[in-house]
Amino acid sequence: MFGKIVTFFEQVKQEVAKVVWPTKRETVSSAIMIAVFSVVTAVFFFLVDRFFMWVMSFIFNF
Repeated sequence: MFGKIVTFFEQVKQEVAKVVWPTKRETVSSAIMIAVFSVVTAVFFFLVDRFFMWVMSFIFNF
């Protein structure tokens, strides 16, 4: 039982050594792209929501 646990952690160590970690520049670049995409998406859905509110108010106040 103890031998299996040791083997497991040895294998985990080997797999973590294979990971290619992103550089600081890549991390910052990705974070900026995500922030910009989030803002663009939020503005898009805001405008779509306003459009549908306008349509619904036009229909129900007609």
